[in-house]
Amino acid sequence: MKKTKWHSHSTGKLPKGCRLCVKGKKLVLFITGLCGQRCFYCPVSEHKYGKDCIYANEWQVKDPENPKELFEEVKLTQAEGAGITGGDPLVNVDRCVKYIKLLKQRFGKKFHIHLYTPLKLVTEERLQKLYDAGLDEIRFHPDLDDDSLWPRLELAKKYKWDIGVEIPVVPGYEEKTKKLIDYLKGKIDFLNLNELERSDTTAAHYKLDEMQYKTKDDISYAIEKSQETAIELGRYAETKGIPVHCCTAKLKDAVQLRTRIQRRAENTALDTDIITEEGTLIRGVAYLPELAPGFGYKEKVKNANREETIQKLKELKEKLGTGTIDEKKLRILISEKTAENKKEEIKKLGMKPAIVEEYPTEDATEVDIQFI
Repeated sequence: MKKTKWHSHSTGKLPKGCRLCVKGKKLVLFITGLCGQRCFYCPVSEHKYGKDCIYANEWQVKDPENPKELFEEVKLTQAEGAGITGGDPLVNVDRCVKYIKLLKQRFGKKFHIHLYTPLKLVTEERLQKLYDAGLDEIRFHPDLDDDSLWPRLELAKKYKWDIGVEIPVVPGYEEKTKKLIDYLKGKIDFLNLNELERSDTTAAHYKLDEMQYKTKDDISYAIEKSQETAIELGRYAETKGIPVHCCTAKLKDAVQLRTRIQRRAENTALDTDIITEEGTLIRGVAYLPELAPGFGYKEKVKNANREETIQKLKELKEKLGTGTIDEKKLRILISEKTAENKKEEIKKLGMKPAIVEEYPTEDATEVDIQFI
């Protein structure tokens, strides 16, 4: 097994889905938060878990029957494929089928689609539907604590697609993982072993903190010893003839997310924005005091009277003589230079000037806010 240029380890050529992912060319399609599993390491947030919601990367799809946000996100990130995840996508297999067909129709047959699923809802009928829709690659997530459903992954061998198993590496679960690897010999095309990461979710079944798992340092979400254990298990799988990719938290952050974000920044940045090397945007912002970042910020923006607020922002923008109204986050966007030069004028208009660094994603998550 060798180190790759993407901070991971691999026995050879990566699976097609991974090859696109490391280039930041895979869109994450969260197709539902519903799931019958209760994995103690599940990172899905309490805002998504157990809810039948859909997200294309960070962008929520408002109408499941018309996923226009999904198509727009593919264009803005120049994606060449999508990974369908959840929850358990098989809870709503018909939605998966519909979206696979829509994506292939709109972006061509070469638009590569893979799907992750636990084994709980795997049946020949559901797999047949996914295969007929055009799914290119299926990745199973077996339960290490219960091997009774493992034989279900063999149902996938009937179809001409790539079959993989993808699991997080839980320190202390080495023997159970080896048992799974022994079982998988000759049954799959690849095994992905992911570095385990802690989550800020408050979902009731999430137990990593309670089980005393620690992160490897103060700035990382990666769990101590997970990466080293993954490499050991990867070498073990290699002796069984299974192609392996040990994916790290660093790959996800420094490679996959970064390249996707850089591409989105290039396609969404305003003329007044500065794009950083990381792909974040630096911009000047004029906030209404009642809708400025601080405690309960997201809720305040969500509950604001949009029509009234936008009208108020239009009047203030006119007085300021410059800017772009951000109708999503209810603020006026200007350049960093304008914010510095006009800060007193902005304050006289009863607004709060700031220099903001944020992601170019649909939710525009702030990295840094400095009121000036």
